[in-house]
Amino acid sequence: MSQDLHRSVLLREAVDALVVDPDGFYIDGTFGRGGHSALVLERLGEAGRLLAVDKDPQAIEFAGERFGNEPRFDIWHGSFADMDQAAAGMAGQVSGILLDLGVSSPQLDQAERGFSFMQDGPLDMRMDTSRGISAADWVNTESEAELARVFKEYGEERFARRMAGAIVRRRAETPFARTLDLAEVVKAANPAWEKGKHPATRVFQAIRIHVNGELDDLKAALEKSLALLKPGGRLVVISFHSLEDRIVKRFIREQEKGPQLPRGLPVMDSQIHRTLRSLGKAVKAEAEEIGDNVRSRSAVMRVAERLG
Repeated sequence: MSQDLHRSVLLREAVDALVVDPDGFYIDGTFGRGGHSALVLERLGEAGRLLAVDKDPQAIEFAGERFGNEPRFDIWHGSFADMDQAAAGMAGQVSGILLDLGVSSPQLDQAERGFSFMQDGPLDMRMDTSRGISAADWVNTESEAELARVFKEYGEERFARRMAGAIVRRRAETPFARTLDLAEVVKAANPAWEKGKHPATRVFQAIRIHVNGELDDLKAALEKSLALLKPGGRLVVISFHSLEDRIVKRFIREQEKGPQLPRGLPVMDSQIHRTLRSLGKAVKAEAEEIGDNVRSRSAVMRVAERLG
């Protein structure tokens, strides 16, 4: 497989925040094309280790080609929601976990993956093409009410019901099989286009999130990070839309506060068990990076440290 052009977003900022111990054990929960992993390995000493995780079979193949001879590196095929299985036996021993939640450029740019509303390809959208239901299967069989719910909840699409109705009416005549076909139907059902944004953007985002279980996987991964990280270990998460960032921000805030006890309970603040502390403010890409890689413009990075 040739190396697909992919620029890791907030590369140095993420790795600077992540690698606190060059001899530590780290998890890159979203390997992609290995940009973050490569820089992590540069920062590690001989005793350091990096475990990478990815759903995408192409990413797994690429990792073997790029890092197959690197003794400090291992790759695991699966979701970061199951990274506790990938890192079995490492509970409380992980120095840092990185989650880069964006869709990789190769996934977007390969028409045959079915993520793009700009290129014609089979309507698939699965990050792991070896399992699960494709976007076409879901769009052609789901109820109108559920289509609308997903578009509104995961795409924050205000014309969700109108678009769901248009899809159901069209599929009754001919099922959807191609990306541009679906994009055209959604575009026609959108009465108010946002400037600079394709009218099918939010619907395609919603379908991708739903088909891949992205938000449920994120919630699971955040919870599991608590058991994996050692005291002082870092959790670094890069989000690309408000739904993801809201989940990450809320999770860190809740772990900072600790369990919510009944008012008036005679408990000292020092007795409250807190698991994380936020480090600094949310980080966004600088103008120079956005100029080089437009996909970085929506990225938000949050960093937290595991408490003892």
